[in-house]
This record gives sequence, structure tokens and C-alpha cells, in this order.
Amino acid sequence: MSFVHLHCHSPFSFLDGGARINLLVERAAEFGMPALAITDHDNLCAAVQFHRAARAAGIKPIQGVEITLEGGYHLTLLAKGPEGYASLCRLVTRAHLSNPRGSPQAGIKDLDSLSGVIVLSGCRRSPIIAAILKRRYQEAWGEAIRLKEIMGKDSFFIELQNPLLPGNRYINYRLLGLAKQAGIEAVATNNVHYADKEGFKLHDVLCCVRTLTTVEDVNMERPFNAENFLKSPGEMAELFAFYPRAIINTLVIAERCEPALTPQMFHFPAWPLLPGEDSSTLLRQACWEGARNRYQKPGLQVVARLEHELKIIEEMGFADYFLVVRDLVEYARKQGIRYAGRGSAADSLVAYCLGITEVDSLERGLLFERFMSPERVGMPDIDIDFESRYRDKVIDYIYKKYGTDHVARVATYNTFRARSALRDIGKALGFAESELDPLCKRMPFYAAADQIRLLMDRLPELKNCGLHAPKYKLLLDCCEELAGFPRFLGMHLGGVVISDIPITQLTPLQSSGTGPAISQFDKDDIEYLGLIKLDLLSLRTLSVVREATTYINQSEDFNYDQIPLNDQPTYEMINQGETIGVFQLESPAQRALQSRFNACEFEDIVASMALIRPGPIKGNMVEPYINRRQGREAITYLHSLLKPILDKTYGVVLFQEQVIEIAQAIAGFTPGEADQLRRVMTHSRSQESMNEIGETFMKRAVQRGVETSVAREIFSYMLGYASYGFCEAHAAA
Repeated sequence: MSFVHLHCHSPFSFLDGGARINLLVERAAEFGMPALAITDHDNLCAAVQFHRAARAAGIKPIQGVEITLEGGYHLTLLAKGPEGYASLCRLVTRAHLSNPRGSPQAGIKDLDSLSGVIVLSGCRRSPIIAAILKRRYQEAWGEAIRLKEIMGKDSFFIELQNPLLPGNRYINYRLLGLAKQAGIEAVATNNVHYADKEGFKLHDVLCCVRTLTTVEDVNMERPFNAENFLKSPGEMAELFAFYPRAIINTLVIAERCEPALTPQMFHFPAWPLLPGEDSSTLLRQACWEGARNRYQKPGLQVVARLEHELKIIEEMGFADYFLVVRDLVEYARKQGIRYAGRGSAADSLVAYCLGITEVDSLERGLLFERFMSPERVGMPDIDIDFESRYRDKVIDYIYKKYGTDHVARVATYNTFRARSALRDIGKALGFAESELDPLCKRMPFYAAADQIRLLMDRLPELKNCGLHAPKYKLLLDCCEELAGFPRFLGMHLGGVVISDIPITQLTPLQSSGTGPAISQFDKDDIEYLGLIKLDLLSLRTLSVVREATTYINQSEDFNYDQIPLNDQPTYEMINQGETIGVFQLESPAQRALQSRFNACEFEDIVASMALIRPGPIKGNMVEPYINRRQGREAITYLHSLLKPILDKTYGVVLFQEQVIEIAQAIAGFTPGEADQLRRVMTHSRSQESMNEIGETFMKRAVQRGVETSVAREIFSYMLGYASYGFCEAHAAA
């Protein structure tokens, strides 16, 4: 007999789930279960990651939530499909935004608005079981009848659990009696909080972190035994031998549910059109108008490049997106708000002609495929800096134009890292703050929670830190297990999401710590849902520019935008290292570089931005670049095909765009394949992914006549640049 777990918690139950999503999914697949549900506390944060993991494992993902009702009671809700998922999003949003932050609650009346949802009566904290434990059987009957009337007979089930706790047989006896009398079906769950029995340890420790207790303390919020794991169908059948129909009903419910997410759909805000207009035509008109303003008489290269980009934009369906961004910068310009488009958007000539960025990608020879490619399904990434004091004014404009029900801020998942894991888990295990504090302070801020043991043997400051002592073994084991677990939701610095449909059909909202409502998904999950995201960042430097310009104009006529890029006194100042207060050039490393660099043109400044980065430093590219630039070292190329690509950087790989060009020239990668290689490198994916794409690169390079040893050396050359390379468009912007 098969079985489906319909009540499971992931790490997104925030300190109440002790197993990674992929581990839960893999275990369900190993047991041959056709489906699995995730029902985290008052959120749907796991929805996208769960959907992707389940589809990859070949099982059906059922989206759900364990909602908190008024009075602190719980109900388990399952979405039958997209309609039910949208209902859950709206309910969770209402529960959060109608109550103080951190205390979401839904009223029973809120359930009236649900459609496409199946309700299970819940765990021991359900209103029905609470009444049974108080011997108020008529009250329990009334709660069951009320939920049955709200949801309908086919969409409400009595939830049975058998965690082998005292009193559990009595509770199930009463629940079954109530179900039979009321004509309600019963279903079995196990209120899963970890994947296997061994996972109890981490879950218990996390509960101690949540309740601010230690493992030596008695607390009603801590689990009483290790039975809430993802049990096999056989184990569940044995537990519910007294009522086998409860097992069968899990399959009945799973059969009635369908995957709720439709990631192939994109949700752009519809640009307002007059009769007979279309967004692609409007975008073309705006681009050609901008091209005439930029170039007066656009040449053949401009025409060809614009047509190439516009064709891709139209084919991928992003015309509305560019019109939205253009409208945003037009608003800023009319309001006199300084802004600067940066990031990979500066690789686009369309963005330049629309006034989104001031970088001429054609003049600089930048690759549009670094920004957009038909072979890479995903949203374009446009970052715009605004004056810090007026950035929120721009965001307010978005809310007013598209409506508060179509706009939200993007979340970030603040996860456990080495320092936070040591401190929180250490306290739960009973270590004193005075003992933990020096250990945490020695740990590098960038260290992941599962890197502690590795760093203890690598970093001199950790070799004698004391963590090698046996008493810390459990602490380090727990830290490794929860590496990357979400600790809480934060708000992305500048991420704003806009949708063509009400936003709460796709994502629940909740209050952020600073006030604005945020989505329950981060930027990656938002993109998977097909939502449009803009990065609208605040930059204090732009405010300084405004203030300085205003001050200078009190005594002379001055136009900041007409400052020449070849102003020699400016380069003399930079070459003396007098750049404190100069944006991007004021760090000690940059000042030291400038005093040796002898910059004399804008390209030198762009290169210096990219040189003082971990990638070039790690790959030992800084000294060769300076020596070659100043004629102290010969410029060499591993292959003649590299010369036109690396000529302007003296044979040194400096920019992400160059990695794309090398992959195309040496291995014959398509633009999309080359960008995928760049993404594997710059996002520090698994070593397995790196090896796989490296083998593909060398195989195809050899097929094109490149010697194996040369192909291998070129790829290793690119690997030296690996995860910290810089985007030339961003450096120029």
C-alpha cells in the first residue's frame, strides 16, 4: 500500500523544520510516494524550491500551509491547484498584514473566501482537539460542523495523527467518533518535522533556539519524542492499522491535487496602449528616437545592433519590461532626480538609447548576450542607482502607477552562517555567552556554517581557538547540518516586484522590519514565478553630486554632465592616489593601484575597477596587467584567436564579457552556451558542474583544431578568474 505525507515542515517553518527540502523530497521518492505536501507555518516561502525539487524527483508537489487561527489554533490547508494556491496566498497575506508583525492570525470567517483548497482539521493545536482535551465534546462537534459547512463535505477532513504520545489513542478515538457522526472523512498524517529519526536531534536544538531555552530545560514547545519524521508507507500503515481508510484517503486527496505553480508564464505589467498600438512598436519608436538623440545620424552598425537587440527582446516578450523601465527613468529625469543605470544592462544598446544607462555598448564592443540571450530563459537584470534621498520617491511612484495590489518589495532569506550558527546553537546546547563570543569573533564573517571544521585547519587565527575539543563536536555537527537554513526573512535593498495581475495571486505578502510589505520569496524564486523585478538602489554619491553641483552653480555656470572624460588634471590627481571621497576609487587598494597605474584615459579607470577584485587578485593578474601596460613584460596570447578578445586588456582576462567571447571563439559555444559557462563560473556552482562544462569546452575546442594542452590551459586560465570576475558594462557604468 502506498501513502502520501500531507503535513510536512521544511526549514521555512523557521526553527521548526529540521530537514532540507531536497532531503524530504528524495526520501518520499525513495519510498515510491506519488506526491508530497509542504505545509510550513504561516508562509509559502518553500513553494518554488519545493516545486522544482519535487518535479525533478518525479513526484507531485502539493502546496500547503499550516495556518494559525485566532486563539493560536492551527489548521492544515492544501491547494488543489493554481486557484487554491492563489487563495492560500491571499489568506496568508491577510493573516500577516492584518495583525502585528510576527503574529499572523486568520479568522475562521477568512476561510469563507477560500476556493480550490482542502482543509485538514490540524494537529494537537487544532480547535477540535483543544476542545476534546478539555472534554468539551459538543464544542468539538460544533467546530467540525462549522468547518464542514464552510469548506463543503468533500474539502474538509478530520486529521488523525499517531505520534505515540500519551493520550493519543483517546484523541483518535474521539476524532473518529466525531467524523463518523458528522459524515466527515478522516485522513492520516505524521506532522513531519525532519526526514528520518536521526533528524530529531537538530530539530530539538532548533526548537530550543526558537524558545530561547537549552537542551537541559523542560519546555512544552519542545518535541516529546522522535516520531515526527517522514515515515515509510509501511510504517504509517502499521500506525493506522486501527483505521486503514485514513491511509487510503491520503492518496484520494493527492489525486485531487495538481501542481499549483505555472513557472512558464511571465507576469509583466501591461503597458497602457491606445487602440491599434502594440508594445513592440512603441519600444521601437522610443529606441529610434533615442538613437537619433544619441548619434544624430545612426550609422549601419547602430542600425544592425539595435535591430539585433530588438528582435531578441520582442521574441522573448520583454518589450513591456523595457517600456516600464524607460517610464521609470523618465519620471526621475522630469523630477530632477539623478540616476545611473548599471550592471549588465549597460551591455544593451537599447538601454543606452532609452536613456536607462550612459554606457554606449556599441562603442565599447560589449556583448548583448551577457545581458539577454534567447537560450537563457529568465528575466533581464536592470539595476538603477538613484539619489539616496529620493529613491523612495521613485518607489512611491511605482506603487501609485501600478497600484499597491500589483507591487511589493522582494525578500531575502537570511540564513545561518558560521557566526550565527555557533552563537545560536551554542546557547541552545548550554555553552555560556562568554565562551561563545570569542569563538564567534574569530570566525570570518563570510564563512558558511559547514566550513567551520575546514577553516579551523586552514586559518592561523582558528588553529588554537579551542573548537577542536571533544565537547564542541555536537555543536559543530549541528552547524554543518543547518548550513544555509533560513533564519528569518529580510527585505532586499532595492528589489521591487511588479505584476500584471494582483500580486497576492502569486506570492503572499508580510510586513518587513522597516514597514513595506515584502513578498515571501527572494529574487531567484520571484524570477521563477515569472514576476518582473527591478533593482532600485540608493546611492549617496549621486546626492553628493547634486549638492556639489548646486554649490558650484552659485558662483559659476557648471554642467556636471558635460565634464570631459579626458580631463588631464583629474587624471593627475588620481595618479597621485588622492582619491579619498572618490566613488569606487577610495579604498586603500585602489589608491595604491592608481599611484602605480598612471591612468591617462577613461579605459584605464574602467580596468582599475575590475582589477581590484578577488578574481584578478586570486588569478595573479594584477601585476602582469600593470607590467604589460607599462611595457615591462611582453604581451602574449595562448592562441591567436584570443588576440582580438584580450587585446585591450594586454592579454589578461579581466571581464565577464571576455569569458563569453573566449568560449565562442575557442570552443564554438553559442552565445547562450557561453553565457551559461560564465554563470557557472561566477555563481560558484558545484565542482561537478564546473568539471562538466570544462570537459565540454575542451572537447569542442579540440574538434575546432585547438590542441588539447592549449584548450586545457585556456580553460584553467579562465578558472583562475572563476567566481569573482567583473562585468565590463558594470565597471564602465
